[in-house]
Amino acid sequence: MIERLTPPGIATPRGPYTPAVRAGDFIFLSGQVPVDPATSQFSPGDIKHETRLTLSNMKRLLEGVGSSLADVVKVGVFLADGAEFAAMNEVYVEFFGESRPARTTIVCSFMADIKIEIDCVAYSPKKG
Repeated sequence: MIERLTPPGIATPRGPYTPAVRAGDFIFLSGQVPVDPATSQFSPGDIKHETRLTLSNMKRLLEGVGSSLADVVKVGVFLADGAEFAAMNEVYVEFFGESRPARTTIVCSFMADIKIEIDCVAYSPKKG
């Protein structure tokens, strides 16, 4: 069964997508960007600020659907500037520590003035 999930307390989606989709025991998160969940407004800053806010949004979304960062098995990181890879990594490790999922990092351009977008897949068997 496929469930499309939009838990409370997350930023309003800006397009025609679902923030999270559960397919069996897997949860797929749409790309998260540095948006303040209280205002649903983009929060620009340096790459560390944008990475921290993006990962915080991802963590909040996972928790809202009954999962956690510890359940993440695959991450996709999209950076606007490859020179910011090391700074992004410094913040990334604060969130994942030694529970490091598989990851792909791609340098790309965005339509808006965004430095980073992150998506993920988590393995989280349904409880109950």
